Amino acid sequence: MTTTPRGKSVQSERALLVGVLLQAPVDASDPLDEIRGLAESAGALVVGELTQRRDAPDQTTYLGKGKVTELAALVAHHDADVVIFDNDLSPAQTRNLERALETKVLDRSEVILDIFAARARTYEARLAVELAQLEYSLPRLKRMWTHLSRLKMGIGMRGPGEKQLEVDRRLVEKRIHDLRTELAAIHGRKERQVAARQDHMTVSLVGYTNAGKSTLLNRLTGSSELAEDKLFATLDTRTRRWKLDGWGPVLLSDTVGFIRDLPHRLIASFRATLEETRQADLLLHVADASSPFVDAQIAAVRGVLAELGVEEKDALLVLNKIDAVADRVRLDALLDRYPHAVRVSARSGVGIPALVRATSDCLGKRFRDVDVRTSPANGRLLAWLAAHGEVLSRRFDDDAVTVHCRIPAALLGRIAADEAEVTPHDHTLAASSAHADSLGAP
Repeated sequence: MTTTPRGKSVQSERALLVGVLLQAPVDASDPLDEIRGLAESAGALVVGELTQRRDAPDQTTYLGKGKVTELAALVAHHDADVVIFDNDLSPAQTRNLERALETKVLDRSEVILDIFAARARTYEARLAVELAQLEYSLPRLKRMWTHLSRLKMGIGMRGPGEKQLEVDRRLVEKRIHDLRTELAAIHGRKERQVAARQDHMTVSLVGYTNAGKSTLLNRLTGSSELAEDKLFATLDTRTRRWKLDGWGPVLLSDTVGFIRDLPHRLIASFRATLEETRQADLLLHVADASSPFVDAQIAAVRGVLAELGVEEKDALLVLNKIDAVADRVRLDALLDRYPHAVRVSARSGVGIPALVRATSDCLGKRFRDVDVRTSPANGRLLAWLAAHGEVLSRRFDDDAVTVHCRIPAALLGRIAADEAEVTPHDHTLAASSAHADSLGAP
């Protein structure tokens, strides 16, 4: 059974979905598509839906009074166990709605937190989810308790006079402090771990949840990570070695998917998990081309990246599931809006060679074409060049060997001046890329 921050389960419960449309959705034909997927991912059985278009939410119940009455009738008709809003409600709005509807009311953030709690596998992810849940629940503790009378007075009890609510709030605040401290330590270790990988180029897959990042990771690296057709199938960063033809090993990381209106507290809690994204040399932004909401999803991901402070990082847009777009007119319009995107199908392999070439070109901007002259007996350096760069040719003369290679610019400083002489190659990087192509690079 999965649970909400209040300890109540939404699994197998009969749910009514509610959406207050404050802005025109991308696809007005099905504005509740995403919250329906979230509810089903949380284990709920959707039995009915209700929408209302408003310029601004009602401060008391978010919905208008007439819609609240209509919603109460739907709850009774469908015998609903829970009402799920595709909006974020204030504690007071939730409390007023539960009184009016006489059933449990959850908002969008609470459902997302529930799914994260059910899917978290590693110790770090479980800590991050617990912190986000407690921060969400803290201002809502009043809904969780009915025993708000003062503690009984008497021998040994005189003095505090605190409400049970205040005791609980103090315990929650203490746990939040402890979790933040522990996660900060994990974040520090994660930063050091990721920084220690600077000997390799790193590429991070980012994108909307269920865009196909894990399937793409499997396709590119030959791994067999869990790749399910559901929201938030991946919560923990997974890194695999990707043998990028002509470039040697590259570290490719799959990260937690983003979503529209992702709770800020969740982004903060998962900052350590997202450290791979912050430190990556290149981001592959994977988007679901078959989704009618693809534009909004791309914008949502870019918004989260901005919140993480990595919006300026080199990124390559990858339109995945391109073979699932049946409408040619819609496909042409999509390509017109994103002319520099790479079109692929991670499931079938369509477009993968083009993606490899595009990734190679983007990473090439960070490489330098150099000649390294050293002693043939310097096996350690020769092995290091082969492991961390692309050796294009070797030339032996007298008592030295000159290795023409392409190597990350950040690693050039690691070649000691007393064991080798490093000079820029005569050809430009573009010419070197053409040479690499002739050697079989994608």
